[in-house]
Amino acid sequence: MAASFLQRNRKMLITLTCILLTVSLLAAAFFLYVGSYYHALPEAAEALAETDGIQITSGKDGMAFVPQNATTGLIFYAGGKVEFTAYAPLMRALAERGILCVLPEMPFNLAVLDINAADGICQLYPFIETWYIGGHSLGGSMAAAYLEKNADAFAGLLLLGSYSTADLSGASLSALSIYGSEDGVMDREKYAENLTRLPTNFKEIVIEGGNHAGFGTYGPQKGDGIAAIPAKEQINATADHIAAYWEVLK
Repeated sequence: MAASFLQRNRKMLITLTCILLTVSLLAAAFFLYVGSYYHALPEAAEALAETDGIQITSGKDGMAFVPQNATTGLIFYAGGKVEFTAYAPLMRALAERGILCVLPEMPFNLAVLDINAADGICQLYPFIETWYIGGHSLGGSMAAAYLEKNADAFAGLLLLGSYSTADLSGASLSALSIYGSEDGVMDREKYAENLTRLPTNFKEIVIEGGNHAGFGTYGPQKGDGIAAIPAKEQINATADHIAAYWEVLK
């Protein structure tokens, strides 16, 4: 009987040891994965300098670029495994065109870990009349997933090198998709397959010479195509297209 008891305890100990070892290996793999990410280049910090026309605020959950007299706002989700401040130049360019931009900081630089990061942001800026949500790459897909359940709070979706797996086809929203002609990261087949999930009020823009990483300031991305234009040019062109399209929708 004692031998049977010891045998059962031994089996239980072996099982628990295997479980703990598996959990430890999974945790180690996760932290190894998220510990390697694309850092914002030093020049991204230049976009954080305040001017008379743009106020920049930062807190524990991210940062905002607030131009004077803004009535249109954007909540922007960063690309997967990209430091969120890498998008400061794009947010700054949009703010210079009169669009208030909020850039949430995602846990471990992964928007999939905080799809609801946009919660409560609109209420912080009651003077904004029209809100959009969007993002780059994985961030765009997660923004679309958030929009699927919060469509009433937004006028539309912005996708940069991204696509929506959420079904927004029946929503009264606009959708603007922009990607670079040299993008080597975005899955073109999945992009095409998921176009039917976008609202009927959908516009697509291809930036000639642009690539996937050119929407941010974090350097070359693995698997990406080689851009034929500087990242700064791609960012400014993107900001121009966004501002012009949303102006038409007013």
